[in-house]
Amino acid sequence: MWPYPKVIAHRGGGSLAPENTLAAMQCGLDHGYHAVEFDVMLSQDGIPVLMHDPLFGRTVAGEGGVATTLAAELLQMDAGSWFSPSYAGARVPSYAQAVRFCQQHGIWMNVEIKPVPGYEEETGRVVAHVSRELHAQGEMLPLFSSFSFTALMRAKEEAPEIPRAYLIDQIPANWRDALQQLDAVALHTNQRHLTASLAQQIKAAGYGLFCYTVNTPERAAEICAWGVDAFCTDRIDLISANF
Repeated sequence: MWPYPKVIAHRGGGSLAPENTLAAMQCGLDHGYHAVEFDVMLSQDGIPVLMHDPLFGRTVAGEGGVATTLAAELLQMDAGSWFSPSYAGARVPSYAQAVRFCQQHGIWMNVEIKPVPGYEEETGRVVAHVSRELHAQGEMLPLFSSFSFTALMRAKEEAPEIPRAYLIDQIPANWRDALQQLDAVALHTNQRHLTASLAQQIKAAGYGLFCYTVNTPERAAEICAWGVDAFCTDRIDLISANF
């Protein structure tokens, strides 16, 4: 069973706004999306922030990386100018800022735990700990996902009540074992490698099935017909939140 939204805005606003910023989440909201996926990693001083790349140069200018930069400096970095001048000044948000924005606007969160290599256990622990502190009892919890089995296992230990999904690019033969160890509720996978047969196996095993990143209505309809429960998209302008 998949109790979560069916269509999720990838990294906040898909391809319409600078990823992993509050401006992106506002863009998604403006397009009717109340479900978002974003990436979280740790600063040098262990503060979770929204960022996809461990090294600077793509979404923030300069050299260096997230794991060697203090949060106070990260949160002042311009994360919007690379996208367009109209977004100049959009800052790198902390995870806490993102959660508060989503809570304020009724947005469900798929939180991808994306550790800088070497920081898997600590990132899983801290994101889970902070998530537990930020979510009031009875509030709709986020769904953790990660390509890092280690990070998810640590998150499970720290906050077992927050549901987990294992992110896998190409689904291996032992996918059931991994999901069982994680006590996961779902498998998240690359839609490019999914087949109808694999989709049926995963659903028959009782797991939710989520795909990234689906950018045409035609492909979305195809995989949903296979039994896929949900997907994220960059094209929030082409695929309705009510698809």
